[in-house]
Amino acid sequence: MKRLEGKVAIVTGASRGIGRATAKLLAAEGAKVAVLSRSRESVDVVVKDIVDAGGTAVAVVCDVSETGKIADAVDQVFGAFGRIDILVNNAFDGSAVLSSVIDLSTEQLQRNFDTGPVAYLRFMQACYPHLKASGGGRIINFGSMAGTIGLAGYAPYNMAKEAVRALTRTAAREWGVDKITVNNVLPIADTWGAAAKDLPAPTNALDRFGSPEDDIAPVVLFLASKDSQFITGYSLTPDGGSIIDSAR
Repeated sequence: MKRLEGKVAIVTGASRGIGRATAKLLAAEGAKVAVLSRSRESVDVVVKDIVDAGGTAVAVVCDVSETGKIADAVDQVFGAFGRIDILVNNAFDGSAVLSSVIDLSTEQLQRNFDTGPVAYLRFMQACYPHLKASGGGRIINFGSMAGTIGLAGYAPYNMAKEAVRALTRTAAREWGVDKITVNNVLPIADTWGAAAKDLPAPTNALDRFGSPEDDIAPVVLFLASKDSQFITGYSLTPDGGSIIDSAR
């Protein structure tokens, strides 16, 4: 039996890596999936993969940094499928994440916040009435262990990702009465592929980087399914044992 039969899911940043793996797995488990990303070509490719595999998906072009367009994107999904049950906030602009604390500019910090917690918040607000109406809505946000441990040299990224965790915990408390669960995923995964060079060796307990398909997307599926109905406000860490509860 498919675990998400009859559900509708939005996955942002779904054109590659963890987002793509998540969109495809949720569809394989019976969900109708809205595939969101900035590029029409890239979302069309993922939608085709899902449809060719027997699933149902719709492409929605949305740059999450343009907050004024987020509500329109959610409306498109509701118009296509008539409901929304699951929101996966995965999209993030990783092009400006490096800075020391002393050198961090307001502009660089704002970019990290605009594509991280601000965009997540706007999607959550736009989806809220639909998730409430579903009688068991699920929100899965993507944080990072970098923020949890305070990774040196990543000040704007760390601050934005920890803000996501604070947003998640707060919404979990406020929206629990509406039967909406809100959780974080803090992954470590190989999202760069064969093109990457000079990467440091993994230092986690399992001595490898995770697979988006095999290690991360299944955790999102768990949080999106009925199996996690009594878990909210928490950060799950599919990281191969990188932090093992340190600094949490």
